[in-house]
Amino acid sequence: MPSAGSKLLGPMIFWLIVIAVTAIACAALFYAAAGRMVNVTAPESGAATNHFRLLLAGIEADKAAGKIAPAEAEAARGELAREILRAQKDADRQALGDLGRAPLGIGLVAIAALAFGLYTYLGSPDLPSRPLAERADVAARSMDIETAVSRIETQLALTPDDVRGWAVIAPAYVEMGRFGDAADAYRRIMALSGPSAELRTDLAEALLLEAQGAGSDEAMDLLRAAADSDPAHARSRLYLASELTRMGEYAAAVELWQAAIDLSQGNEPWLAAARQGLTVAQNDGVDTAAQQQAEMIGAMVSGLSERLKADGGTIEEWTQLVRSYLVLGDLDSAQASYDAAVSAYPAAFDRGDLDTIALGAGLKLKEDTP
Repeated sequence: MPSAGSKLLGPMIFWLIVIAVTAIACAALFYAAAGRMVNVTAPESGAATNHFRLLLAGIEADKAAGKIAPAEAEAARGELAREILRAQKDADRQALGDLGRAPLGIGLVAIAALAFGLYTYLGSPDLPSRPLAERADVAARSMDIETAVSRIETQLALTPDDVRGWAVIAPAYVEMGRFGDAADAYRRIMALSGPSAELRTDLAEALLLEAQGAGSDEAMDLLRAAADSDPAHARSRLYLASELTRMGEYAAAVELWQAAIDLSQGNEPWLAAARQGLTVAQNDGVDTAAQQQAEMIGAMVSGLSERLKADGGTIEEWTQLVRSYLVLGDLDSAQASYDAAVSAYPAAFDRGDLDTIALGAGLKLKEDTP
């Protein structure tokens, strides 16, 4: 089991790597974006001023000595003035370049701080290392149905007329087994949006589930109203047919089972159950399919019993015969078959599984034969 130190080591390494990468990126941007002067040897401000003054004085001296004409002196003074302007421009550019590093640095620091802050708030720095596919639904899995229902209930207490909220929470109540709350929620939906065949059936379903097989008069009224309001609504007819079959009203049940089957497209998941329900109702509540299956199983068990009594068989076959009688509920035949198996295999060592089954079913065991 990982220690507390190992649990903290992962996030620490992650943050160290993030800080290092961020620092390198900011430094690269700072270096690339900052203004730079290449091969510039600009003199300092005071030295430059003295230099230009000496040059100007030399021009004036040459003019006074007659070494250069007045026009040439004027041209020299103009060229000197242009050199002064160029030097001043280079000095200003360098000063502005140095000054521009400050806001650039501030901006990079602000961006890094904002990125760290947003990730800490929105991200998951403490999330364990897991495949990306498993992280997609972490938030969804962390909220169970009870938490979601609790949040919706809180919201509905503030906005009790929110139909969509009631429509979401009602089936959730059914899934949680809170059938009374589900019924109240469906009543609320019907009061806000009006009744429909589907809503009436939903409410009837919640009431029937709450009744736990005892039936509900209110549910039956709702189902009849749903079937009458929508001739193409199969679900209400299925519930009605099932309840009428349970109540022994087979003629009405047959009509509704058949009506639901006629509304099907042939591939509905409930179609097989509806056909079986129709058969039971047509036979006055007797499940002929189950009865036929029981008769077929009984015939197979009888055939196995006759063969073992006549020709004998393995201990596994005797065990199967005893188990089959127990499944059919025929304890007398199970006891008789067990006694016959003990006669065929008198040593208890040979009858391990058979004796265990017989003991569990309450059959009378016989003493081992020496």
